[in-house]
Amino acid sequence: MTVPFKPKPERQGATRRTALGLVIGAPLLGACSGIQQTLTSPSSQPAPSGPAQQAVTIGTGQVKVGLILPLSAAGNASIAAQSMKNAAEMALSEFQNPNVQLLIKDDAGSAQGAQQSAQQALDEGAEIILGPLFAASVPAIAQAARTRGISVIAFSTDSSVAGRGVYLLSFLPESDVNRIVEYAASVGKRSFAAMVPENAYGNVVEAAFKQAVGKHGGRIAGFEKYGADRASAAKNVAQSLRSADALLIADDGDAVVSVADALTAAGANLRNVQLLGTGLWDNPRVSASAALQGGLYAAPDPSGFRSFAGRYRAKFGGEPVRTATLAYDAVALVAALARTQGAQRFSAETLTNASGFAGIDGLFRFRSDGTNQRGLAVMRVASGGGQPVAGSPKSFGA
Repeated sequence: MTVPFKPKPERQGATRRTALGLVIGAPLLGACSGIQQTLTSPSSQPAPSGPAQQAVTIGTGQVKVGLILPLSAAGNASIAAQSMKNAAEMALSEFQNPNVQLLIKDDAGSAQGAQQSAQQALDEGAEIILGPLFAASVPAIAQAARTRGISVIAFSTDSSVAGRGVYLLSFLPESDVNRIVEYAASVGKRSFAAMVPENAYGNVVEAAFKQAVGKHGGRIAGFEKYGADRASAAKNVAQSLRSADALLIADDGDAVVSVADALTAAGANLRNVQLLGTGLWDNPRVSASAALQGGLYAAPDPSGFRSFAGRYRAKFGGEPVRTATLAYDAVALVAALARTQGAQRFSAETLTNASGFAGIDGLFRFRSDGTNQRGLAVMRVASGGGQPVAGSPKSFGA
């Protein structure tokens, strides 16, 4: 079920259970991204869906760890937060004798709540902060943590909030794009086109796509952004496909199907080009689309999440949200570091170890700028669900 957690190549855990740091294998990267995209991100003055939850302490270890989640936020954020809280508890229960005490705080989905929660955790002796979930709340927590020299491992997918001492344990679209372009180039694709949405996600994908294509010796035959009206962009891309052998469509499942339909209506023969996607393609709508069959997208191997979800169901009697693995991996990580790394357990040097760590969602490592790199598999769209084409890496290169 698990593999040894390896903060450094020469230091392996004593047993598979004690070294639980993370559970290799894992799910669909985009699935997680998709869930996070659909979470209702509350405004600065959110209307909570319920009363603020009281702080909870889990575990009796000496190393105190703050976990900040939007437990009483509006929308589906509170549902995700509760599932992540359960996963954090599960991580502690599956780690043999963890020397960790989780200080769980409710930020109600607001930046102000996040800052107050972080301050409380720090005042209670937290050595590291896990969370928050929303990007808008990260700077508030970062400010409080930096004054104490404390690191933060946040769950936001917005890489702009990463930085010194603030690390993102989330699924970043940059990782999807880099992996799928790299794979396409490795099988001979050289001329790339892309259609991406006119929004923040599309902006990130655009930058990553152009950089990745250049890095792997390719050329960009066409690139278009679209809003509600996809027809004009589809027409331009359809023309560029005459000289392209790969097409990236980066959007969620419903939108990807609509884009494919728009391209077909514009005269594009999608059978003549290799379709590429991000982890957001891990969606039943994509699997059911005849136009998208055979398309390739980057995602963690789904076996890790399946195993995690089975254990979660047995313990809590329900299904975990896809983001729950982030909380599990974060808690397992700090428990393993607390056991193996001594006084430097949460230092920047330890957290940014180049060898990385193995978790439910596969390999990951933090970069010095606070973003992360994940080891992703390549999946093929099929009517019965994604099928693995290329496995996730067993280790990171330099």
